[in-house]
Amino acid sequence: AMALSKDQAQYYKQTLEMTRKQINDLNNQIEEELSKVKDRLAELKNSKDAAKQIYDGACKILGVENDLEKEEDAAAE
Repeated sequence: AMALSKDQAQYYKQTLEMTRKQINDLNNQIEEELSKVKDRLAELKNSKDAAKQIYDGACKILGVENDLEKEEDAAAE
């Protein structure tokens, strides 16, 4: 390390503390946003699953093939 005066050393120590706190705050904000996104994705997936069940039911009633299932199977392969 460089030879620092007392004032300089104090300044850099304060900088360390402030930026460490800032980084911790940002990490917490990132976690919060991620958890909101995960909740939203779960909601959307539930809505999609419900819609797919209705679609499948309508296909069965009409006696037509469920083309969505074929598309999703193909996408999964």
